[in-house]
Amino acid sequence: MCIDRAMSNPYDILGVPKTATADEIRKAYRTLAKTHHPDLNPGNADAERRFKEVTAAYDLLSDADKRARFDRGEIDAAGQEQPQRRYYRDFAEGPGGARYRGSEGFAADDLEHIFADLFGERGFAGAGVRLKGGNLSLTLPLDFLDAVRGGKRRVTMPDGRTLDVDLPAGLEDGGTVRLKGLGLPGTGGGPPGDALITVRVRPHPWLRRDGDDIRLDLPVTLAEAVLGARVRVPTVDGPVMLTVPKGANNGTVLRLKGKGVADPHRGTRGDQYVTLRITLPDRPDAELERFVRSWSPDGYEPRRAMEEPA
Repeated sequence: MCIDRAMSNPYDILGVPKTATADEIRKAYRTLAKTHHPDLNPGNADAERRFKEVTAAYDLLSDADKRARFDRGEIDAAGQEQPQRRYYRDFAEGPGGARYRGSEGFAADDLEHIFADLFGERGFAGAGVRLKGGNLSLTLPLDFLDAVRGGKRRVTMPDGRTLDVDLPAGLEDGGTVRLKGLGLPGTGGGPPGDALITVRVRPHPWLRRDGDDIRLDLPVTLAEAVLGARVRVPTVDGPVMLTVPKGANNGTVLRLKGKGVADPHRGTRGDQYVTLRITLPDRPDAELERFVRSWSPDGYEPRRAMEEPA
């Protein structure tokens, strides 16, 4: 039987329990994204499909509101509304059929009913009441690089309108973009509300943000560390060549100046810090073993400080 994985439980797709914390969900996504990332699997349609699935699952579970609504059965795994039962207590009717909503307050047309009852046909205008329109809120998932770089993005608001939004560079997870005057229309001649777009930034498989700086753990071979090398390094602007100095040690940190996150308000930009991680082959290498057995460094004792009395 063929199962449509796109509609599967997002917890199952990420391989985490329903009780998983936000950190556990983020770690699971990072691991799967690294495994199935299209850049590491060129031409592999199955890997690309799996990457899209884990990204969609992370988009839902990383948003606390969407996750809670999914857990309550209000939306499905694709984020679509589920049919809900209605109970008599959801609405109470007042004079003229006005609807009072205990959890949501009054809708604009409900207020019109109320004021019409109080002031006759004059309603809002006759009562001199001007109310600002309500705000529209939207959560926008963004890839790590899109959040760092900014740029134009087309979004569909909850009321069905489509807006072209110019996102500033350097957006952080949870940051909000306010579009003044693009919310719900006001009542009685009042001004319209605003549109509020909250971004949720997906983690990058390799790059991490630290304020305006970017950090990367870069695997290097033993030969590259000992002899020095020029290696290709990913950055938010695309890959660049980095010089690994001769005799570099594990944990050595190198800086790529100006390759961090731009701050448009201050007109500054952070740096990228690359931490070297010397990595040996997964399988034993007989030639390397023979060399190490014959190599005897003079006076080199890396644990000498630990053996000295405190």
